[in-house]
Amino acid sequence: MKIFSIARTCVALCGLWLSIGAAEAAEPPLFVLNSLEANVSVIDPATWTETTRIPTGKEPHHLYLTPDERSVIVANALGDTLTFIDPRTAQVQRTVRGIVDPYHLRFSPDMKWFVTAANRLNHVDFYRWDGKDLTLVQRVATSRTPSHLWIDNRSTTVYSTMQDSDELVAMDLATQTIKWRIKTGAMPADVYGSPDDKRLFVGLTGSDSVEVFDVSGREPVSIKKIKTGNGAHAFRAAGDGRHLYVSNRVANSISKIDMTTYQVVESYPVPGGPDCMDVSADGRFIYVSSRWARKLSVVDTETKKVVRQVTVGKSPHGVWTLHHAPR
Repeated sequence: MKIFSIARTCVALCGLWLSIGAAEAAEPPLFVLNSLEANVSVIDPATWTETTRIPTGKEPHHLYLTPDERSVIVANALGDTLTFIDPRTAQVQRTVRGIVDPYHLRFSPDMKWFVTAANRLNHVDFYRWDGKDLTLVQRVATSRTPSHLWIDNRSTTVYSTMQDSDELVAMDLATQTIKWRIKTGAMPADVYGSPDDKRLFVGLTGSDSVEVFDVSGREPVSIKKIKTGNGAHAFRAAGDGRHLYVSNRVANSISKIDMTTYQVVESYPVPGGPDCMDVSADGRFIYVSSRWARKLSVVDTETKKVVRQVTVGKSPHGVWTLHHAPR
C-alpha cells in the first residue's frame, strides 16, 4: 500500500511539474483594446481565439507595455483611470484613478517619469514614478489636441504631436518646460524616434506621408516627407534597428520605411482601417487592429498577405504582446 501511495504521489508531482512547465512555456496573450466598448480583448496566439474581455474605464485608446515588461497599462481617457494588467497572465493588477484624460501614455526608458497626453483638454501631464505610485509634478499647457508621445533613449526629452494645430512640440523632462515647437503637415498623429535620437518620424493622418525631422541640432528641421498612403497614422519598429512600419488608415495598407534612406521598401494591404500594431518576436508577423472592421489582423511579412483575422470589440485600437520584436 505504501509503495502504491508513493507511486501516486510521484505521478501527482510529475503532473504538477509538467503543468507548471507548460504554463511557463505557453505564449503570452495578445491584448487588443476596444475603444468603444471600454474593454480589452485577450487573444490566445496558439488557438487564435478571444479567451476573455477585461473591463476597463470609459474610452480606452492606447496600451503601453512598461519598459520593465511587468505591466500592460491601458489609458482610459474618459474614465480618468489607468488599468494595469499582467502581460503574462492577463490578470488585472490594479486601477489607478485621478489621471486626467489619459489619451496617450509613455514611460521614460529609465522608468522615472510617466507622461500622458490629455487629448481633449490640451495639456501634457508629467508624473514621477517611484516604482509603485504616480505623483503629478507638472501640467503643461500645449497647443490644440495633443495626440501621441515619444521620449528619447536618454530620458531627457518628450515629444508630442498636436493633432489640430499641426505642430510637433519638444518638452524637457527635468524642468517640464517646452523647449521648441515646429509646424508639421496635416493632422500629425504618432511620432517615433530613430535609434540614435537624431531623427523623428511623424505620421500625417490628414495627408499621405510621414514627415521626417532632424532634431540633432539646437532647432528642429523638417528634412523629408515620405509618401506612404492616405491616413498615415501609427508606428511600430520592425525589430532590426533600421526599418519602421507605419499604418495608413485610409489607404488600408502598412508601409515599411528604411530609416536610413527615408524610402518605402515594402507595402502590405490590410483591410478595415489598420491602426496600432505590434510585431512578433521573430519579426515575421505584424499584429494590427483593423479599426473599422472589429478585427485583429495578422500580416505575414514574407507573403505580404493577411493570413488571419480574429473578431474583437468595437473600434479596436491599441495592440500589445510580451513576445515582441525589439522596439
